Amino acid sequence: MSAVKLSRQVLQGMLSRHWGRIIFISSESGINVPGNMIHYGTTKAAMLALSNGLSKLTKGTQVTVNTILGGPTYSDGVAAAVEYIAASHQQPAEVIRQQIMHSANPHSLLERFIDPAEIASLAVYLASPLSSAINGASIRADGGVLRTL
Repeated sequence: MSAVKLSRQVLQGMLSRHWGRIIFISSESGINVPGNMIHYGTTKAAMLALSNGLSKLTKGTQVTVNTILGGPTYSDGVAAAVEYIAASHQQPAEVIRQQIMHSANPHSLLERFIDPAEIASLAVYLASPLSSAINGASIRADGGVLRTL
């Protein structure tokens, strides 16, 4: 797993400097594992465990390890799939986009896909000194898809 290898490469240097940020991008699927994508949910759950364990190694330093739990995001890959489906069904892409969003994510409070920039904005905050009190956290940017506390 690349997250493990990368963490091993950077964590010791951060600890020796007493400052650094490790930010994992996971998914709400790590908590609510989809039955049709167990392999995906399992890897995202493993990332949550990795982040939690690594954060314990940073005690007493200004190194933080956190995870962003993204929700349904309109990535380039999703956009390409929407365009393909729209073309094959001779429908406007926006119609297909809404259909997919509502059928696959009926509990979304946003009722829209998340823009990748919204996830990036959270990552920028977590990378900044302003987030110094946040360590070992799994922070949701899931649009309200997860229905747990």
